[in-house]
Amino acid sequence: MMTPDVKLLKSALGEEKADIGFLNGILFNPFTCEWLKLDFFVKSGIIVGIADSEGDVSGSESSENSAENNPGSGYRAERYIDLKGAKVIPGLIDSHVHIESSLLTPFEYARLVIPHGTTAVIADPHEIANVAGIEGVNFMIRDSEKTPLSFYYMAPACVPATPMDRAGADLDSEALKELAASESIIGLGEMMNFPGVIFGDSEVQKKLEIFDIIDGHSPQLSGKELNAYISQGIESDHECVSREEALEKLRKGMYIYLREGSTEKNLSEIAGIVNCYNSHRCSFCTDDRHADMLYNDGHIDDCIRKAVSAGISTETAIKMATLSPAERFGLKDRGALSPGRRADFCTLADSEEFRVLDTYIRGVNFTDIQRDEKVSFNSVFNAGRLTEDDLKISGSGNARIIGINQGQIITDLIVEDIDSSGIPDLNRDIIKAVVCDRYRAGGCGVGLINGLKIREGAICASISHDSHNIVAAGASDAEIVRAVNLVRESSGGMAAVCGDDSFVLPLDIGGIMSSGSYAEVIDGLKKLEEITKKTGSVKDPFMYLSFIALTVIPALRITERGLFDVSEFSDVPLFKL
Repeated sequence: MMTPDVKLLKSALGEEKADIGFLNGILFNPFTCEWLKLDFFVKSGIIVGIADSEGDVSGSESSENSAENNPGSGYRAERYIDLKGAKVIPGLIDSHVHIESSLLTPFEYARLVIPHGTTAVIADPHEIANVAGIEGVNFMIRDSEKTPLSFYYMAPACVPATPMDRAGADLDSEALKELAASESIIGLGEMMNFPGVIFGDSEVQKKLEIFDIIDGHSPQLSGKELNAYISQGIESDHECVSREEALEKLRKGMYIYLREGSTEKNLSEIAGIVNCYNSHRCSFCTDDRHADMLYNDGHIDDCIRKAVSAGISTETAIKMATLSPAERFGLKDRGALSPGRRADFCTLADSEEFRVLDTYIRGVNFTDIQRDEKVSFNSVFNAGRLTEDDLKISGSGNARIIGINQGQIITDLIVEDIDSSGIPDLNRDIIKAVVCDRYRAGGCGVGLINGLKIREGAICASISHDSHNIVAAGASDAEIVRAVNLVRESSGGMAAVCGDDSFVLPLDIGGIMSSGSYAEVIDGLKKLEEITKKTGSVKDPFMYLSFIALTVIPALRITERGLFDVSEFSDVPLFKL
């Protein structure tokens, strides 16, 4: 937050030297959406002065350069950096992200995203909270503090996701009061239990009353139900999948986060709602993005490139990645390069392609950081050993099948005439999916899924939003069992099997993150991809798999109890009566 500091006044008035003077930059001003050739001066990591650029200076890092070399600025500094006409923009901000979905610890996540211009993220740690409760949230906060990246955490609103889900923890309103006392917590994370909001559930109401800033989660909610949801103080949504849905929510006063994750790719579809009049209510988020996508495609810089390709102007897109999220979350010390704000910014190597050259945090050019000691975090993993007998289904008739939608986490409820003896039915792309309880031995739900395109082999992971039980799918019972037991024996991970080939990427932090470096995780993901290609699966099958148990997203889901119909908000049998 912007805090009055009398020690900055003399530097701001030009009476004392600043620490650093950045000269000859083409600065983007998100207040006016214009580019200006300016110099700016930094003291103790804070911008204290901005002045018209007066031309080149000799020597980009020389302490001998002074105001006399740059007449008319009125400012002096201990040293100067000549930006040589580079375009300079405020540090980028992700409005909503689950760090755990990258498979990385916060420390490794920071190493990966800062070079892409990111200087702050709004993180909802509800993945680790479902596994380990407040202890898990505190682990994330502690690890974040070891990095220069600013992590602002939202208290997980729904742990477990619904009252019927069985997770490793239960965060009630009293637990959220404890979290709210932390300086690292700035609001309430996505309120996924929209039925609880709409029907006035007393525990949900208690949670809403604790926080001033509240993020939403209301997929396909519309009309009177959306009105009711918003009326309870919920201010945002990142689940819009159509222009019409986003526009209704925007018109009713919600902030809209245009999302582009590994599986949830909604940015291009809803970019058309953004204009110069409403861009202050729109920003970007990545929600769930694997480490390999962050490495190959980027972070919020990638969202800007996609937004521009979808028709949003470069200036508007930059504003949506900087000032808009800062103002939405009350982060008054960032989001723009102006007096009193942090000197968090990045320079662009290629403004046409929007490629980040350097990232500065509090005026310091980011260089890689290394962890001093190995990180560890213990969590419960009590899954029993799976056998083929656990996967048996019997019966015939109209069966409920989970239908995967490419590029979305919303599923379809497909009804097909099925004979259990004919499963897998590869001609119709129907195979088995299974969820096994990782916290207690015994529970195992079996269903059918369409759209993964696995023709041989199986995949399995202990990442299963949001309870993070073991989830698997495959073309044969034997291969499903093999994959599940690989994950179980690793006490969490991602596994793929196909014929004689198999590989497991251990996830030793709560069964959802790796203690390894981002390079090690990316290498493991490549090995998994090599095997999943042999199975014939869709691209990124693990991301689709990880969401089929999420009971707050339409339409049909599967848990350790069996199938769950989100519209009915109840468990349902495989075969319709």
